[in-house]
Amino acid sequence: MMDSTHALSISRQAQLVGISRGSVYYVPKSVGGTDLALMRRLDALHLEHPFMGARMLRDQLNREGFPVGRKHVGTLMVRMGMEALYRKPGTSTKHPGHDVYPYLLRSLTINRANQVWALDTTYIPMAKGFVYLTAVVDWASRKVLASTVAITLEACHAVDVLHEASTRHGTPEIVNTDQGSQFTAQEFVHAVKDRGCHLSMDGRGAWRDHVFVERLWKSVKYERVYLHAYDSVIEARQSIMQYMDWYNHSRPHSSLGKQTPAEAYAVMLPTGKLAA
Repeated sequence: MMDSTHALSISRQAQLVGISRGSVYYVPKSVGGTDLALMRRLDALHLEHPFMGARMLRDQLNREGFPVGRKHVGTLMVRMGMEALYRKPGTSTKHPGHDVYPYLLRSLTINRANQVWALDTTYIPMAKGFVYLTAVVDWASRKVLASTVAITLEACHAVDVLHEASTRHGTPEIVNTDQGSQFTAQEFVHAVKDRGCHLSMDGRGAWRDHVFVERLWKSVKYERVYLHAYDSVIEARQSIMQYMDWYNHSRPHSSLGKQTPAEAYAVMLPTGKLAA
């Protein structure tokens, strides 16, 4: 994709195709084969049993023949951006110094496109490393409004994907996230508030409302990611973006009356609005 002999600089070429310059030169992080196998299995277990914390995951891995301790499982979970989908007192992992915003969706009827957007990030395994996928999903229609594959969990990637979704689809009333450090960072908080949106963050007791995003991750991984061994960030990005387009326009959902997310989004838009 990048041409080092072209008159345009590599930085400019990367900008034109919508990727960071760092992604062009990125070499998958050096991770031992044992840890890569553990992370791959942890990812699959989390998709099947999202309530499992480090202790339960350790016990399951031990039963499967992985001699690993709870602390190491916890370390890998942090590296993967993975957290069990439940809340107990004292389990919040927000970044020190970052503010956490209240959860605004409890008892709220969500039945309009662009009423609530959800942002989330998930770990994506590669042949010799890993990257992160961040997506903006319209809550009511399940349509993926924008997504990006990045090599870090920095807030700038969440800001970029929010900007892309806003540019293409308008502005939601509420943006909902978990309490990950990329979403509690001031850079992201300002990006949400500057658009006139309310920011909502999942808290204790709100995990059930987050399950539909976890279902998206499960679909992406089982129907696309796990069928490939990506050798580069560019390869992973192209493959996942192709899947997202298919997911939006060709994959009907029973919860949407057999409509695709794109069809449901168009129907749920306020009168006079056009779906992109």
